Amino acid sequence: MRCGPILVMFALLVGSGPAPAQVGLPSAAPYPVETTKHKAVRHHHRAHKPEARPAAQASAPKPAPHTETATAAPAKPEPTKTEPARSRTSKAAPVETGSVKTDAPKPAAAPPSDALAGIPAGARMKIRQELFWSGDYGGAANGDDPMTAAIKKFQKRNRAKVTGTLTDEQRAELVAAANRHAREYGWRVVVDPATGIRIGLPTKLVPDAHDAEHGTRWSSAHGEVQVETFRVKNASLEAVFEREKKHPKTRTIERSTLKDDGFYISGMQGLKYFAVRAKARDGEVRGFTILYDQMMEGIVAPAVVAMASAFSPFPQALAPFAALEKKVEYGTGLIVSAAGDIVTARKVAQDCQVIVADGLGNAERVAEDKQHGLALLRVYGAGKLPVLPLPRAAAQAGDITLIGIPDPKEQGGAKRLKEVKARLVGGQAIELHQPVPTAGLPGAAALDAQGHFLGVMETRNFVLASADPDVPPLRLVPAAVIRDFLKAHHVALADKGGGDARAAAIRIICVRK
Repeated sequence: MRCGPILVMFALLVGSGPAPAQVGLPSAAPYPVETTKHKAVRHHHRAHKPEARPAAQASAPKPAPHTETATAAPAKPEPTKTEPARSRTSKAAPVETGSVKTDAPKPAAAPPSDALAGIPAGARMKIRQELFWSGDYGGAANGDDPMTAAIKKFQKRNRAKVTGTLTDEQRAELVAAANRHAREYGWRVVVDPATGIRIGLPTKLVPDAHDAEHGTRWSSAHGEVQVETFRVKNASLEAVFEREKKHPKTRTIERSTLKDDGFYISGMQGLKYFAVRAKARDGEVRGFTILYDQMMEGIVAPAVVAMASAFSPFPQALAPFAALEKKVEYGTGLIVSAAGDIVTARKVAQDCQVIVADGLGNAERVAEDKQHGLALLRVYGAGKLPVLPLPRAAAQAGDITLIGIPDPKEQGGAKRLKEVKARLVGGQAIELHQPVPTAGLPGAAALDAQGHFLGVMETRNFVLASADPDVPPLRLVPAAVIRDFLKAHHVALADKGGGDARAAAIRIICVRK
């Protein structure tokens, strides 16, 4: 039996990936906790007769192997049955056979790329998207940063002079191709807030996003294609590997590979193709599962290389965040007045039918600032509250600490404060020291090294970033901006005393229709 281009790609790229839950994907049971060393695993596979397939499928591109990549799966096609046009940048790669455990050295973090310096922000974003789509983005080579290496691969494949710097014509070609793939597939490279995984998604094929037990699930309307991320803590890589091979029971394994830092599994799940990829680091396993109907292979195949290139379980640099519009979403608010006024990130209170300040009761949305991404909430009759004073000093670049309350899924239903180490760059951009999930943290307080309040953290999803590409995925809304916003809405501020950010932080719950 032939498992299609996507599964071939998974075989090539062993190492990381979430496992989704969706229509046809049963909820994952808890992963067993183990501390045993990984054992070498080798599986012998059945021989299968190749199936007849249309010419379009026969020529489908296969992903090229690269560091820190994996595939995601598109979902239900658009009404037209014609297969979307492929980019001329698509390429084939050799197929890995067998299941052998090998030692995979961890790649060193690459320095920030300046290969696209001088190009407008909107064009830079589209060029990155297209280099992911083409499969050219595959990590650093010969000392180059990843983006320079990707440009060189693009130039080499197109028989152009290999310089690592795009010409005006090459830049225009990549931007045009990116626009086409965004139009045809809804191609987006985003970070999943629930797991911290960077993943490429053909959003027109998998438009529906929902919470999953260990991450987020994207799918078509009827589940023809499903992509689900997962993040498992306190379980060994081998334990997760063995469980994924056996659950659900309808899985028939065709290929499986276990390495020191990750694994890959593919085969059939009932009448659907499936593949799972995962990587382990710092005591947790992150990965994703793709599941799709056999009849969808020809439509899904063009997006396979792109998803493989874009996938990174522990990304060094954040992409815009996925816009999920969950029925229940969590954020962090800060109490700024004794009267019950709470400031938070605008997206936390957006389109909510009911807003709850956890422990205080229902909250009313009083005002919002679209430009700066702020929202003002008010709780009535809450009594004496710890109030956060807002300083007038400007934030300085350097190390900061984010204080927020993560999504309950992160804490087993608890609502403990979490401190996340980060740095402030250029007065606005926030860069995390470690790629951690951000679900529940929008609206978190940012403190400097001395514990002084600097402002609140706002996350930008892809839609907002598309309109304003210069805005970083994580950014600081300064305390001075918050002061002006609150004064404009007649909130009495405390300049001294009253409480600190930890005491004033509160979980905000948004319930949508």
